[in-house]
Amino acid sequence: MSVYSIAVNFTIFCTNGYLLADVREDRVKTIENRNIVGVRDDRLTLSYGKRAKLAKNSLASKLLELMDSKQTNLCVTADLTETDVILDLANAAGPHIAVLKVHVDIIENFNDKFILRLKKLAKQHKSLLVEDRKFGDIGNTVSLQYRRGLYKIAEWADLITVHSVSGLSVISALKKSLEGISEPRGIFLVAEMSSEGTLTTGDYLKSAISMAEKNSDLVIGLVCQSNLSAQPGLLQLTSGVKLTKSSDGLGQQYNDPRSVVNAGADLAVVGRGITEASHGYLKAVLEYKKELWNAYEERISVNNM
Repeated sequence: MSVYSIAVNFTIFCTNGYLLADVREDRVKTIENRNIVGVRDDRLTLSYGKRAKLAKNSLASKLLELMDSKQTNLCVTADLTETDVILDLANAAGPHIAVLKVHVDIIENFNDKFILRLKKLAKQHKSLLVEDRKFGDIGNTVSLQYRRGLYKIAEWADLITVHSVSGLSVISALKKSLEGISEPRGIFLVAEMSSEGTLTTGDYLKSAISMAEKNSDLVIGLVCQSNLSAQPGLLQLTSGVKLTKSSDGLGQQYNDPRSVVNAGADLAVVGRGITEASHGYLKAVLEYKKELWNAYEERISVNNM
């Protein structure tokens, strides 16, 4: 596919409302620059299985392998406040998802037993756990939030989300805080958000991409709404996914599965589309899994034509 056609498709994507218009020009320039230096966008053309062999982070490799073997690119977010409800969701969704994402600081009856049960379910169903903390303070504070306190996140969360606003120091602090943790860990760096009016644009966006690509030994991917990196070992985690495009009246913008996968999503985050489904967790999970996986298979087949 030519740079011209990519840019045209990108323009269509923007005008249809899938991306903030003021970011378009910067992204098209990025596409053009990649072509000049001869960088292939292997992230969108290779299968998850092939990309697993190219990842620098062992956890990124593991995640890509399980996505390939389980044939799922679904991440379910458990924005729920009761431990038993979260565990029910984890058990029902587990066999069909790659990642379960939680917010431990909204759980009203959090306890250590809950974490043990959650880890057991994740192991049983061969899925990973993400704590969506979106760390964004200075390095020392982030290190303490990660290892200490009530939640001791580093001890159980395979992955965390981190804002890039603090710069490289936050990544250095997280690397240091992992001393003594034997299991592999990784972070998703927040480059873009799915909320209306987000400020994660321009220079902020460029800096986040650079941080991720230069620290892929720990950073396994980007939280973003569009294709920002060509590195096959980095994953794109895209939130705000529902079967139909919509909004929640509180700034959250939803896009459908095919749209987000075509925009580069490797993992699509679904929350209320599943947790509030009238027909139960399992049926909703299977619906999203099917839609997302079909879109992924179509993406890699089209890009390899």
